[in-house]
Amino acid sequence: MTLKSKLEAGNFAILAEIDPPKGVDVSMMINNAMKVKGDVDAFIVPEMSSAVMRMSALGGAMILQSKGMETVMQVCCRDRNQLALQADILAAYSCGIKNIMALTGDSPTIGDHSQAKGVYNITLLELIHTIKILQTGRDMAGIELTGKPEFLVGSTVNAGLKGNDLEVELEEMNKKVEEGTKFFITPPLFSIESIESFLNVVDHRKTKIIPTVLLLKSVGMARYMNRNMNHIHVPEDMIMRIQKAADKKAECVLIANQIIKNFKEEGFSGVNISTIGWEDKLPEIIKGI
Repeated sequence: MTLKSKLEAGNFAILAEIDPPKGVDVSMMINNAMKVKGDVDAFIVPEMSSAVMRMSALGGAMILQSKGMETVMQVCCRDRNQLALQADILAAYSCGIKNIMALTGDSPTIGDHSQAKGVYNITLLELIHTIKILQTGRDMAGIELTGKPEFLVGSTVNAGLKGNDLEVELEEMNKKVEEGTKFFITPPLFSIESIESFLNVVDHRKTKIIPTVLLLKSVGMARYMNRNMNHIHVPEDMIMRIQKAADKKAECVLIANQIIKNFKEEGFSGVNISTIGWEDKLPEIIKGI
């Protein structure tokens, strides 16, 4: 069952982020993905997340597709102009990549090439509109294509915002839907209570909302996010569980597993598991779901 058919049928989808290597040795990426092949519905291949230079999402997705694994290729406004974006999107479809996730992209100033210039030739909404145009068989210049792609299109929504910020986010989300976006992935969520304001407005049983479940690595990581990321909140009792645990890594894995089960029970469309380099923990996280 493809990711598209699973979401359309209302079944719970399991996605997992898997970063391409910072180099050309793809063995670890492939090995970690193969361990959960059949358990993960599709692998999200980030496009240089946190603006850290890595193999492109197109390259990583092509490699995983060649091993029989479905992927969601990220494409972002940061690195390419409208010519290159269209070229990569068409290439992706011709290489068997049928799912695409559009995002703005983190600023190069926070990455490992801080002097690089962000392109941002088009906005995120314009990028999503471009994908919509390509699927009609024409490019941004209105020139007819020889064959047209057909993607399941996703994007992001920050469900943790509140007040006026949430109103602006919801307006943006509705515009994305109008342009053909079919599913939305949130930033890391650790409890349903943290997005009550969002859920009061958006029916997550109708709109395909896929929370990101982030594997915590330490108490320090949890407290850092609480101090520095306004839209992300790790409950104090969760932090205390990790602090008191004899095996803190195992406790972090168990917490991620339980969060996934909670989202499934609440009727969300799926989850996106993010391990930030601990992809070898994916089998333990997914176990029993």
